[in-house]
This record gives sequence, structure tokens and C-alpha cells, in this order.
Amino acid sequence: MAKQKKKKKKKQHRFFWFMIKLQIFLMVLILGGLCYYYFGGYAGQVQQLHAEAVELVEKSDRNTFIPARTSTLYDTNGDLISETASEKKADYVKYEDIPSTFVNAMVSIEDKKFYKHNGVDYKAIIRAARAIIKDGKISQGGSTITMQLSRNIYLDTGKNWQRKVKEIFISLELEKKYSKNDIMEFYLNNIYFANGYYGIQAACHGYFNCELSDLDLSQTAFLCAIPNSPTYYDPLVNMDHTLTRRNLILKNMLDDGKINQKQYEDAVNEEIVLNVPQKENTVKYNYVDTYAYYCATKALMENEGFKFKYYFDSDDEEKEYDASYDEMYSYCQKKLYSEGYQIYTSIDLEKQQQLQDAIDLTLLDFTDTTDDGTYKLQSAATCIDNDTGYVVAIVGGRSQDSVSHTLNRAYQSHRQPGSSIKPLIVYTPSFERGKTPDTIVNDHKFDGGPSNSGDTYYGDVTIRFAVEKSLNTVAWQLYDELTPKVGLQYLKDMNFTNIVKDDYVTATALGGFTTGTSSLEMASAYATIENDGMYRDPTCVTSIVDSNNNIIYTSSQKDTVIYTETASRMMTDVMTGVMTEGTGRKAALDNGMPSAGKTGTTNDKKDGWFCGFTRYYTTCVWVGCDMPESVSGLTGSSYPATIWKTYMDQIHSDLTPLNFLPYAQISGDYDDSQDTTGDDQTVDDGTTDQTTPDANTPDQNNGTTTDGTTTDKNHSNTTDSNTTTDNGTGDSGNGTTTDGNNGSGNGGAGGGSTTDGNNGSGTSGNGSGSTTDGNNGSGTGGTGSGSTTDGNNESGTGGSTGGGTAGQ
Repeated sequence: MAKQKKKKKKKQHRFFWFMIKLQIFLMVLILGGLCYYYFGGYAGQVQQLHAEAVELVEKSDRNTFIPARTSTLYDTNGDLISETASEKKADYVKYEDIPSTFVNAMVSIEDKKFYKHNGVDYKAIIRAARAIIKDGKISQGGSTITMQLSRNIYLDTGKNWQRKVKEIFISLELEKKYSKNDIMEFYLNNIYFANGYYGIQAACHGYFNCELSDLDLSQTAFLCAIPNSPTYYDPLVNMDHTLTRRNLILKNMLDDGKINQKQYEDAVNEEIVLNVPQKENTVKYNYVDTYAYYCATKALMENEGFKFKYYFDSDDEEKEYDASYDEMYSYCQKKLYSEGYQIYTSIDLEKQQQLQDAIDLTLLDFTDTTDDGTYKLQSAATCIDNDTGYVVAIVGGRSQDSVSHTLNRAYQSHRQPGSSIKPLIVYTPSFERGKTPDTIVNDHKFDGGPSNSGDTYYGDVTIRFAVEKSLNTVAWQLYDELTPKVGLQYLKDMNFTNIVKDDYVTATALGGFTTGTSSLEMASAYATIENDGMYRDPTCVTSIVDSNNNIIYTSSQKDTVIYTETASRMMTDVMTGVMTEGTGRKAALDNGMPSAGKTGTTNDKKDGWFCGFTRYYTTCVWVGCDMPESVSGLTGSSYPATIWKTYMDQIHSDLTPLNFLPYAQISGDYDDSQDTTGDDQTVDDGTTDQTTPDANTPDQNNGTTTDGTTTDKNHSNTTDSNTTTDNGTGDSGNGTTTDGNNGSGNGGAGGGSTTDGNNGSGTSGNGSGSTTDGNNGSGTGGTGSGSTTDGNNESGTGGSTGGGTAGQ
């Protein structure tokens, strides 16, 4: 018994000294922290931040919280495109005029302790501090409504401790000077609701075209859902996201006793129908406005040091990036509207109107509308100046007087690209890896592979012929050899935004993507091929000037190597045949301007594409419905090609025809290494003019497509193991070549002629090109003539998670 008491006393003794040591340790730790705080310079910084906060709030008055909205756009000639401006007080709402549902909704979802704290929720700050210690950075805001107001009015988006401390000090000072009702009034008039709407009044008018008093509970909660992340919850782009958060807000209001069960159920089940009014001063060029503001906002983000990313190693990394992107985007977009910037663009208003008119005229007879009155059949198109890399025209839909343009499909919508994707991920990459237009591939039916149109298979064919006929088995085999990982990386390197895990299947060779591509992305990619494989990030903003006439941003296009020059020129050479003998021949330009292009039609004729370029401009056109459905007569060679030709004819009418640059001749040793006999391969082409549906592609989603292509026999260059080139120079120079297999001749301003057992080509500056060829021949001239005979059948099939697509 005595022994047990002795042990117990010993334990108590140890515990006593442990507590003493712990207290000493904590005191030393606190003392060390205080020393570090004072002697490390932090005390001075904190005091300075506090002084700045006090001064800012002391100088404020109610006018400080009345937002201004002014932005001005100029075209490539410096002429005014549009000016969005309003009186500062026009949309400002006093607290007594704010419906109580707005206040209740915001308190329930953003700051439940709003009426209890003094501007700072310390428990939330502690949670944020723990996150900082754990993650090494600010990953949780812990922000009250007052702190959000402080940030919106006074601070930037920097995620550092100084900003957070200053935000706290400003919030404490605001709560001393203004009442809770004042702060709520300021907050609701300054938060951003996406699409240029600041404050509840502007959002109400912008999305529902009514007064605040006319909004019901569901509509109010819907609007209150947007500010948390204006990009993610943008109702014009992500309606489903907005509705999900609306329902969350309503549930919080129910839990907080602000609404009853019936009100909750009625509001959750209510269908939200937007009623976006037209802006009288920007209707004509609305698509320019939306895209230009988007580009300008990204330009300001770049100025702020934001690093753009498109692909991530984990979902957490992507989620973290999205949050920082949305915050910075909202911050910079607000600056555009509130600080009087002048935005100078590359947009050519004449070309913009011509592209809009080409779309409207071509689709004039399609008058069916959706429930909200929008035309069912839509189109989007983007035109890039190949010399500068800037966007000169961008159209996001058809003109419609009765419906405001809300969605810019040219960069906000992504659709299945069909066969128009093949040059980007199959053929040009294959040319980079030693293939040539004359490399032989066996066209045959095989297990697990796609079918050709009409189940027709040609055996050994050249890649040129396979592209001309759009033989799906050949594209499939080449892509399988490359692997989807390699092929899709080219799109990722050109900042295509919607390449997902499920796209890493062979069906994407034929256009079968989960989400798809936009006309802006396709135009920038095709412009890359025209630019000898050098990619330039598409934009229309050239410079931004602030209210003091200081240039704060100047765009500088940077070239990024995507494809090799030779591979790009080979692909261009192959695609010119589409415009002379194939499905794109009806789109050939009237003034003889050489052009290259590719059509695309997805399964069941739901999407049609025409992507093509000259030496001057690249234009890509999409036609389809917002909610995909079959459209009678829709193929890449129908409405999209008509729009493309109508527009490109106009903008090239006064331009001098320019031939594409030839690709480098490849040595016999190189060609032999590919084990090809391309120039000994002859194909007897038909001359039929037809587009036929493809058979199904054996894929997990059983995608089917319509596809058609062309043969290309009108080019200035071919390659062979026995190639001889003789170039004439001078005003009347002539180049001639005789070759058992293949030859080419080039003349300065004279003529080029070739006699070839199988394939030949002739080019000239301003003369004529002529070819005598046992099987296939081509001739091109600057202002002269070239002639070939070729068939124009094309086929394509595909399937993937999002549906198989490939097209003519």
C-alpha cells in the first residue's frame, strides 16, 4: 500500500514538472514570436497597414461606394466600336429600396453572423490561419460581407498576409463609421454578377429586364448565386451551375427560418427564364464586345502576373486554379468597367459585318426557333489575319432583332469537329515523323477498326490519296501508330481547353471527342499550319490605355513551334486538293486565290465545319444547333462551305493571288527509310461529286458520321526517292524536269513543266503550270492555270464518349 502511494506521488511529481516545463516552453515561444514580430519588422508593417486602413476609411463617404461603369472599344483603324457607359447613380439602390429577400439570401449564404460581428469573424479567421499553416498559403478566405466589401473597393487580389491584415483593419474601421444597413447597401451595389453587371439593380435589369420589386424568391436567390464565382456561376454560360447554387441558398434560408417549407419547394421547382434586353448601343457588334472584353480581361490578368494553365495533374490542382482564376478574372473585369479604359483591337468592322452577313444570308431560310425565340440553327465563325495572328472578325451566332445576343458561340461553345480535326492530330504529326504525302498505307477492313464509306477499300494507297478520300482506316492506323497521347498533345500545346481523359481513344482521330472544339480554337490551329507550324495565341486586343492616357498593356504575339515547317507545308499541299477537285471545290475562291481547307460533318449531320486558309487569312465556320440535333442537308461542304466562300471571296476580291510555299524536297535515303513506293503507286480516280454517309465506327459509343473528301492533284511539289528539281530564275525563266518517277519545275515569272511517269507538278510565279502525267499530275500558277482530274468521295466514322464524329 505504501509502495502504491509512493508511485502515485512520483507520478504527480512528474506531471507537476511537465506542466512547469510546458509553461516555460510556451512563454519562450510567445516571447520568441513577439521578438520576431517586433525585431523582424512585422510590427512596423502591421502598424503601417493599420494607418493606411484608417486613412482610407476616414476619407470615404457614400459616393465612394457608388460604382462607375465605363469601357470603350476601338477597331483596328481606331474607330469607335462601342461605348458602354452610364451615370454612376443610375443603378444604385438605397437600403430602403432593397427587397428583404436579397439581404436574407446573402446573409444566409455568405455571412450568417453579419449582424453579430464587428466586421471580422475571428473563428473563420482562425480556420483560415490553420489552412495557411497546413497548405503554406491562403486557401480559405474567412471573409465576412464587410471584408468582401473592403476587398472590392480598396484591395487587389493578392494572396498574402499583408492584404489579409489590411482587409481586416479596413473592415473594422468601416464598421465603426457605417451602420450594418449601410454596409449591406454598399455591398449589394458593388458585387459583381458577371457579364458586366455590378450591383443588384444592374443584374436585375440585365438578366430579367424588370425592376427589383418584380423579382420573386427564386429569381432573387438565383441572382445571389452568381457573385460567389461570377465565371463559374455565369447564367448565360453555366445555367446549371447557377441553379445548383440557387437551391443551396434556398436551403440555407429554410434552415435559418427565413422562408417556410412551401416557399422553399415552390422556389426550387420554379423554372428560371432569362429575359436579357438588347443594349441599343452595342447590338450591332455584340459578339465583338463580348470577345473583346474577354481578351481585355485576360490581358489585365497577364499584367497582374497571372499564369494561365489549361491542364492539371490532379482535380485538386484544377479546383485551386479555377478559384484563383475566377477571383482574378472578376477583379480585372471590374477594372475594365470602373476605371475608364480604352481598349484597342484588331477587329475590322467591315470584315466583321461581312462575316455576319454571310452567316445570316446562308441560313436565312431556317426560321425555326427555340422556346426563348432564338433561332434553332446557329453558326459561329472566326477569322484570323495570318500576317499578324490577330482575330479580325468573330461571329458567335445569327443576327436576330427580337433576341439579344447572349452566347458567343465562337469561343464559348465547343462542338464535335468531325474530320476537320484530322490534319491537326493525325496527318501533320505523321508528316513530322517521316511520313510524306506519298507514303504507302494499306486501306483495309480490320477488327476493331472503322469502316470506309460504302465499305470500299483500296488496298495500298498513298497518304495523299487517303486524305483525299478521307479513308478512315488509314487515319485510324496512323493515329494508332502515333497514339492518342501524342496526337492530342498537339491540341493541348495550342491551348485547346476541353481535352479530357475520355478523349484518349483512337476514335478522336476521326473527330469523336467528349466535348469538342470552338471555331476560335480551330482557326488558331489551322492558322498555325499556314504559319509553317508556328502557333500564336489568338486575341483581338492590341493595347489598353487607362483614363490618364497611359498605355498599360501592349500585346506582343509570340510564336510557339507546334509543327515543323516541312510537315505544315506538306499538310497545306495535301489540303489544297479539297479546294480544286474535292468536297471543297465549290468553295474555291472566284479570283483564283490558292486556298487550302478541310470539311467536317459529325454523325447524324448534327455539326458541319469548314476550316480553311489562304496566304492572307484563316477562317473556320461551324453550323449546328445549340442542342445538337440532325439538320437536313447539313455537311461541311454545304452551309459551312457556302458561308466560308461568301466571306472569303469578299475579303480577297482585291488581293493578289499568292501561292503557298513549297515544302522541302526529301532525299532518297530519307524516303527509302520509310519503305514507301509512293511515286510508283497509281490510283484511277473517279470524277463523281457526292457525299456519302459512313458506316459505324466500332467504338464504345457507336458513333457514326458523314464524311467526304477530295483528292489533291494540283500542287507545285511532290516527293519521291528519285526527285530532281530544276529552278529557272528571271522574268522569263523556265524550269523543266524529266524524271522516271517524280519531278518538279519552278520558274520565276515563266512556266514550270514536268513530264513524269507517275506523279508530277509544275509551278510558276505569274505564268502557268502544266503537267503531263501517266496517272496523277498537277499544275499551279500564280495567275496562270493548273488542271487535274480527280474524284471527290470522302468518308469518315468515329465514336467516343461524346459521340463519334468525323466529317467531310
